Amino acid sequence: MLSPELTDNVLRGLLRTVRYAHGWTSGAGVRVEETEIEREGVRIPATLLLPARGKGPFPGWIAMGGITRMGRFHPQLVRFGNALASSGAAVLLPEIPEWQKLEVPPSVTGPTLRGAIQTLGIHPEVLPGKVGLIGFSFGAPQVAIAAAREELADHVAGIVLFGGYCCLDRTLLFGLTGDHEWEGVDYSLTPDPYGRWVVASNYLADIPGCEDAHDVAAALRCLATATSDQRIPAWEPHHDAMIRDLRLALPKRHQALFDLFATPTTGTRPDRDECADIGLRLADACRRVDPLLEPAPDLAKVHLPTQLIHGRGDRLIPFTEGMRMVNGLPSTAEKSLTVTGMFAHSATHSPPGLFDKFREGTALFGAVRSLINTV
Repeated sequence: MLSPELTDNVLRGLLRTVRYAHGWTSGAGVRVEETEIEREGVRIPATLLLPARGKGPFPGWIAMGGITRMGRFHPQLVRFGNALASSGAAVLLPEIPEWQKLEVPPSVTGPTLRGAIQTLGIHPEVLPGKVGLIGFSFGAPQVAIAAAREELADHVAGIVLFGGYCCLDRTLLFGLTGDHEWEGVDYSLTPDPYGRWVVASNYLADIPGCEDAHDVAAALRCLATATSDQRIPAWEPHHDAMIRDLRLALPKRHQALFDLFATPTTGTRPDRDECADIGLRLADACRRVDPLLEPAPDLAKVHLPTQLIHGRGDRLIPFTEGMRMVNGLPSTAEKSLTVTGMFAHSATHSPPGLFDKFREGTALFGAVRSLINTV
């Protein structure tokens, strides 16, 4: 029989989960405070979300998104933050200006989290003590890497990772070919080209033999920027005209390289082996320039409670990377993985069958309840 204290905790957690679900589906009344955090002597903007009702202090959370021009105002990040705040939590969404400009320096994650923790630590409506960390997409492995550092781990109750990657080689291979696998089982789907556009725009010219391909990188940056600014998925035919125009503007010697990363929806993708080769060479360049882009070595150092949630139909980072992430964590760590069909990378989905909806919804509800109870 559960003790009265444990029963109270279970019921409180269940109630907060119901509030989260209501906030997600129906919108939530939250208070929004625009604030700043200090990152190594520089003030950067952040948004603090607080419950509209109820008395604090509230459990503290920090949520970091991915590489997007929308930054902390990305609709899915805002929707999640509002729902979490409506459950009875304080949720801080710090901006990362570099990521908002589609630049990919991973080294800014740790200083950003330190500044965010300090901001929550002095806010009168936030419970003193440890906070929870949440990372989405590119932010997921970076949060895990930063949380492995002792100076941050001492202030963190647990981490939650949505749609993260574990292996840079496999992730870029998927982004260029659509192929991925887990324990000998092969999977394939049409990948979202946005990820390969962003990575190549940053590191293509660092590949040996591609040092003069800055024009290709700039063209891919234009594509990624337009996709993010217009909020139109990168795989949509809407971008075909721009892809053709950018290709024609390049010198002929660079058009084939551009084709490996960007082709119109009506066109045929280049040879699979050529795409795979450039993906692996790009991964090598990323590791050489920014070793923190490869999270696998640091995952084994993450001893905090860690929960991973990944979309089964994710077209940007495949669900098999979520499986690799959870396997890469220490065997002694408290960890869990939920692979769900209820959403993909940045969008909500609904399974077609009633039974599937119930099953997926139940699993996702349990994952959210576990998330909420982290802090």
